[in-house]
Formats: sequence, structure tokens, C-alpha cells
Amino acid sequence: MTSMTISWIVFGVVFGGALLGTALRALLPEHHLSQDSKDVVKLGMGLIGTISALVLGLLVASAKSSYDAQRNGLAQLSANVILLDRALAHYGSETKEVREQLQQSVAATLNQIWPETREHAGQVEPTAASEGLYERIQGLAPHTDAQRSLQAAALKTAVDVAQARWLLSSQKSSAIPVPFLVVLVFWLALLFVSFTMFARPNATVVVALLFCALSVAGAIFLILELDRPFDGLIQLSSDPLRRALAQLGR
Repeated sequence: MTSMTISWIVFGVVFGGALLGTALRALLPEHHLSQDSKDVVKLGMGLIGTISALVLGLLVASAKSSYDAQRNGLAQLSANVILLDRALAHYGSETKEVREQLQQSVAATLNQIWPETREHAGQVEPTAASEGLYERIQGLAPHTDAQRSLQAAALKTAVDVAQARWLLSSQKSSAIPVPFLVVLVFWLALLFVSFTMFARPNATVVVALLFCALSVAGAIFLILELDRPFDGLIQLSSDPLRRALAQLGR
């Protein structure tokens, strides 16, 4: 499911909790709504609210950490691509075809991860063509010590480029455990039940709780978007790789 779909589900569950609290108020006997009952419920909901805040902070930290790791991985990939092209350029004119293949591979990677049309999600997984670059570099026949050194450096950088691609691919999976999210939404729904259980419903209360539920759903939406940096609205910028592509072949 998309982040937007999950957020609307969260909104429905949380605001449904507020409606459930209103229904419970009408069904419960009067002595269940006494001041002592209110105090006990408030204490319990205070505890749940504190735990919910801790779990919410944990989810934010996890999503932000995943987002930063993939952003740093993309920056490292871009830097390695430029270093590889520079090493091949210093090797000599024999690497002209290899450099052209590198340029084509980077352009294909850009189109693969950030397609012009967003009908399909970007694909981070490396292709066979991008991995064939290592064999082309290994097939070079150096004649001097300097060329042998540059070939070794190019091979190492090519391995780093492939490693960065596979690392991005492995990090694409969600860093947010589904049970955490489910339990958090359940706790938030309980909080909204308690809000309306002891308050007489009126337009002000309903509108306030409606906006509170929207805010909760918005927070979950932002967390999920951070956890999916190659899809949705909050995407990683392609600028580092595009700047690297502009430097290739010079």
C-alpha cells in the first residue's frame, strides 16, 4: 500500500476511536462517568500517551536514519563514478569505449531510479549491463607501471560503485516494523476514545478531534515517506548523480 492509503486508514481508525468514545458515553451507566472514573482513565491514558510518544519518536528516528543512509549512499555512488572516470581518463585513450559505457550506464541508472513518467516506481536494483563494466576494465592490457596502478584503482572503484548500488537496493526495504505501527495506531485510537468518553459532543469538540486525527495521519504519512525515499512525494534528489554524469567524458 502507498503512504497515502495507510495514512487515510490511520485517520479512519483514530477518528473512529473518537466516535466510539461518543457512543460509549451514551451507553455507559451514569456512575461509570463519575469523577473517580475520569481520574483513573486520565491516568491510564496519560501512560499510553507517554508510551505512544516514545514509539512515535522511535519510528521517526528509524525512518530518518534510513533516509540519511540512502542519501549518503547516493552521494558516495556519485563520487565513485567521477573517480572511476578520472582514473580511466588518466589510463589513456584505450579506455575511450569503457568510459562511454560508464556514461551510458550512469544515464541508464538515472532513468531507472528516476523515470520521466511516474507510472512505475523507480528501480534501484543494478542491471547486468551496469555490472559488465568491471569485466571491460579487467580486460585492459596495461603496458606501464602507471597504467597497471590506474587499472587496479579503477577496478577497486568499479567494485565500490557496484557495492553502492547493491547497498541502495538492500536498504530500499522498509525500516519501520509493521507491528510497531499497528500497536501505535491502536494506542492512539484508545486515546481518542478517552477524549470523547467524558466530554459532551458538540461542533467544537468534533472539529478539534477531526483536525487532531488529520495531524496524526499526517505524521504517519511523513514517517512512511521518509522510509521510502525513491517513491512518493519526499524523494531523494537525483542532482548528485546528474552532476556526476555531467562530469563524465571530460
